[in-house]
Amino acid sequence: MPELSYASGTGAEPLTGDTIGARLRRTAARLPQSPALVDVAAGRRWTYEEFARDVDLLALGLLGKGVRRGERVGVWAPNCADWVLVQFAAARVGAVLVSINPAFSVGELRYVLQRSETELLFAARDREQQVEQVWEDCPALRDVFLVEPGENAGWSEPMDLGLQMTMTYPERLEERAAELSCDDPVSLQYTSGTTGSPKGATLSHHNILNNALAIGTLLGYDENDRICLPVPLFHTFGMVMGTLAAVATGACAVLPAPSFDAGAVLRAVRDEECTSLYGVPTMFISALGALDAGTADVRAGDLASLRTGIMAGATCPVEVMKRVMSEMGMAGVAICYGMTETSPVSLMTRADDDLERRTATVGTVMPHLEVKVVAPETGLTVPRGERGELCVRGYSVMLGYWEDPEQTAASIDAARWMHTGDLAEMGDDGYVRIVGRTKDMIIRGGENVSPREIEELLHTHPKISDVQVVGVPHERLGEEIAACVILAPGVEELSLEEIAAYCEGRLARYKIPRHLRVLDGFPLTTSGKVRKVELRATLAATLSTRHDVPQPGTQEER
Repeated sequence: MPELSYASGTGAEPLTGDTIGARLRRTAARLPQSPALVDVAAGRRWTYEEFARDVDLLALGLLGKGVRRGERVGVWAPNCADWVLVQFAAARVGAVLVSINPAFSVGELRYVLQRSETELLFAARDREQQVEQVWEDCPALRDVFLVEPGENAGWSEPMDLGLQMTMTYPERLEERAAELSCDDPVSLQYTSGTTGSPKGATLSHHNILNNALAIGTLLGYDENDRICLPVPLFHTFGMVMGTLAAVATGACAVLPAPSFDAGAVLRAVRDEECTSLYGVPTMFISALGALDAGTADVRAGDLASLRTGIMAGATCPVEVMKRVMSEMGMAGVAICYGMTETSPVSLMTRADDDLERRTATVGTVMPHLEVKVVAPETGLTVPRGERGELCVRGYSVMLGYWEDPEQTAASIDAARWMHTGDLAEMGDDGYVRIVGRTKDMIIRGGENVSPREIEELLHTHPKISDVQVVGVPHERLGEEIAACVILAPGVEELSLEEIAAYCEGRLARYKIPRHLRVLDGFPLTTSGKVRKVELRATLAATLSTRHDVPQPGTQEER
């Protein structure tokens, strides 16, 4: 019989039963004077002793505001040190951190706050007006604190509350810590789904701490490592694979800028002597371009401290990987595959893998996890080398979608296998290739985009009778968004600029279509369903990936 497409990962280290707060305290006790966090833009840095102290102060501030175990605390801000402090302070008191994409529109912010019943929100000061617009519609939201990223960084009040409580009720923090379990929810990540509206993947301390430990162990992290994190903290890429992996292993997290800037990244690597760098392929392409152009005043020789890192979110072109490994010195760079619902990494290449495995596969199964490839029609495991849907089982599978048992049951079967929706092939060596998706999700520059969400909005456009949104290949972003429309009766033309203007303020900017095709009809199956596969193939053959419509907004906003 042929070997089946199933693999399980063994780990040299057992899983931990720590909570995130307990792990931070262990690391701080072991490495009090080691660097923990650097916010380059703000000129602020912490040792582990200082970081644990400030986390506790903010945690006491949250207790002073009446934050209960399991209560939702939201963050809507770009990358900054205060984001990380809130991340760990919320975990310290047993709150559930709601990570909100800074690019969300007012409507998307309202949806997340309402669905999660967020009670406290930390928001960037420049988003104060948007928060005021939704506050009345969010009855659970009782407090909002503002932060000013940059030189005047800091939250408006909770740290002071923490200082007051330190002098009066310091024992309350340890009393709360004693009530917490590693199986408690700690992170609520809203991720786009095929049903349109974002779904809240609920992750526990056990889920994300063990995944962070596995990632850090495979990358060989210790207190001598400094991880440059230009990836967003609201994503599990930044907050689990990044900051949590640093705390779990004693490494230092370096935040180069509030949002991605290739020059800032290169300078941070050089000045902070970073040993690891994270990014989606487009970020690495931009960094290589800045090196070529000399715009960052950084040369390849200035990056000698780099040894490893993570590239994820999309397939990496071979030539880009070659340059990252040779010119940037990242010989140990890893490719990771996962999804928010699996905390996130399920498969990963290893340090000694060759170029072929780093560019053609997403590696092998992570320690303590199981993966299999099944026939979507039957659910049976297929032989190795055959295509099917990739499924994951183990400690990393989410607790479920927040207060949505129906969607949870649709994604996690009775045997606790998470159905990823990705089509994959497992080779005889256990390495897995991702070859497509059973779902229609578009992945643009590492961001999940739901076609249905865009379609529902465009259906309200007065010039549109029907619309289908698909992803088309793009040389930098992996996929770009294309809208295929049938015009309303009597309408003779519709421009892409009109589409962009209609979506502005209603959708996050990265979700606005960049291509438009006006059609007389859609290709249909015999049962009357739209054949999106055929639409995508037709558009891919006709659209140029090198003539993008400029994104809305200013260059700084983009």
